Amino acid sequence: MRGSLRSFLLPFVVAVLALMPPFCASRVCATTISPLEGLELVRKGFSGMTDFTAEITQEKQMALLKKTIKSTGVVRFKRPDLFYMELYPPYPSRLLLKDNILTTTLPADGIKQKTVLPQGEGLLNWFRLLDRPLTKLPDGVEVRAEKRDGLLNLSIIPKEKKGVREISLALLADGRPRKLVIEEQNLDRTVINFRRVQKNLGLTMDDFRIE
Repeated sequence: MRGSLRSFLLPFVVAVLALMPPFCASRVCATTISPLEGLELVRKGFSGMTDFTAEITQEKQMALLKKTIKSTGVVRFKRPDLFYMELYPPYPSRLLLKDNILTTTLPADGIKQKTVLPQGEGLLNWFRLLDRPLTKLPDGVEVRAEKRDGLLNLSIIPKEKKGVREISLALLADGRPRKLVIEEQNLDRTVINFRRVQKNLGLTMDDFRIE
């Protein structure tokens, strides 16, 4: 993800990665549901969640270079407005989003970059949106939702054809995020798989240090 669309969608993606209640016990269940119903399932999952952490594996397929970069790392989230992602060597990086302040570091290169997002695109704004029943879709995106084989599948398609073409999420029946796929307009593709997802651990600010 890059540019303004990355800034717009990152807080929304973080919000969708909350833990949700079960929705289908059958392994052969497959039902298309309305976008609002899918997002409402996500919203309800926030009621008892204060933080979560997960290990991740990431594959970045770079179309121009015809190259795939594989990384492992960790993500952490703390309500109401903290998100952290760290990727380990050989391509180390750290990302911290505190409401609308996005900080990225590349430790091996000594690079640190800070971006201030518009206030309405920060994490705090998204959580305020999800604190009440949803009556319409967020502006600027199309959403598709489906329940299949114990999974909730969400596709988020930006209406502006800029950096991001589509984001797809797959979540297990018990609410744990399983996979995130980001398709970019330049044909780059990022796949993130989640494992060992844990919630309500009492994470502190020390768990979100980027230095």
